[in-house]
Formats: sequence, structure tokens, C-alpha cells
Amino acid sequence: MANEANPCPCDIGHKMEYGGMGQEVQVEHIKAYITRSPVDEGKAVIVIQDIFGWQLPNTRYMADMIAGNGYTTIVPDFFVGREPWDPAADRSTFPEWIKSRNPREINREVEAVLRYLKQQCHAQKIGIVGFCWGGAAVHHVMLTYPEVRAGVSVYGIIRDTEEIYNLKNPTLFIFAENDTVIPLEQVSVLTQKLKKHCIVNYQVKTFSGQTHGFVHRKREDCSPEDKPYIEEARRNLIEWLNRFL
Repeated sequence: MANEANPCPCDIGHKMEYGGMGQEVQVEHIKAYITRSPVDEGKAVIVIQDIFGWQLPNTRYMADMIAGNGYTTIVPDFFVGREPWDPAADRSTFPEWIKSRNPREINREVEAVLRYLKQQCHAQKIGIVGFCWGGAAVHHVMLTYPEVRAGVSVYGIIRDTEEIYNLKNPTLFIFAENDTVIPLEQVSVLTQKLKKHCIVNYQVKTFSGQTHGFVHRKREDCSPEDKPYIEEARRNLIEWLNRFL
């Protein structure tokens, strides 16, 4: 569910076999996966899951990749114990499933994680990255929390209203050209509205020939044609964080 305006489940793609470098912790009322940076520079990044939940190996792989670039990373359970979407479930049940998992109704969890990062990890600069459902959640966070200094929303769209363009801090939006969940027309509207209303740094980047989930749910070795785009998107993500954190 990367598109709040037309909620439908996306395919899980390539589920990685990955154990992770971090550990699970309790953060107030939610569980989270945390990976400490090998270099403590007071920087942290919140990584927000897709519809397949905080324990998806692919998301933890991305969090560990970000941690390897100098950031303590944390993947909280933003579903707060509720079940993630089951790829084998009846797709017709998805609209009902998503009702209790609104990517804009996460403030209590965001604030708990911010407190944890500041108090337990001594983070002074905090960014956020999200995929699919988490991409929409990142967009919400970047409209709401000025203390989050940089955001990367990866294939996430929230419903079009006039209020969704007043970003508090620099935000990078990554999309795929052949995304069946997010039509390019919606990406175009987002770009036009940001150009008109947004006063902070932002970038909207669409990757040619790619499909939904390509940044974190497609193996680098799946095809020679895709690998450069996967690598470029991941590099852009890290560069954005480096630039603004």
C-alpha cells in the first residue's frame, strides 16, 4: 500500500534471507529493531516498514546498510503488534485490513521513538526513511516534525490535499516508472504542487523501467538491467541523509 488514494496490496517481490546485524528492543509501547553505527556521531535514522511489517528481512537489510554509513538505525513496529499483510491473503480484504493501519496515525509511535533516540542513543540529528506504506508515513512525518531534519520517502503517496506540500525539512521522493500502484500522473501532481508550495529543499526522482519495491524488495543480482538503478537509488538515499544530517 504505497498509494493512500487507492489502497491495494503490493507484491512482496524478493524476500531476502537475512538475519540482521542489530537487535530487538522495547521502545515504550512498541518493539523495534536497532543497529548501532560503528562510528557514534550523534546521528540516527528511523526506518519505516512497508505493509509486510517491521520484521521483513529486506527492511532490516536496508537499515543495516544505512547504519554502515554512520547512522544508528531503528525499525519500529509501527503496526504496534497488529499483523502485517500476508502476501497469501485475499486481496479483497486489504481495504478493511488497512483501516487500522493509517500511515498518518503514527504520532504516538514517532514521539516514543524520538524520545528513545535522544535519551538512549544520544542522537542529536535525526532523519527518516520509509518504503511503500512507510514512504507515505515519512511524508506525514516530514509535514509534522521539524526536529526530523531529513526524510526519504520511497514509493509512497498520500492523499492529495493542499496541506501535504508544506514540508518542514528536506525530503527526497523516490518513485519507479513502471509502478502499478502509483501512476506517474500522481507523481507529476506531487512534483507540481511541491514546486508551487514547498519552501525547503526537496527532490522527486523517478527511475526508468523500475517497478514498485525495486529499492528494497528486488535482489541486486536479479538482472543486469536493474542492478544500476537499485544501486543508484540506494546511493541517492545515503547521499541525501549525508547532505542534510
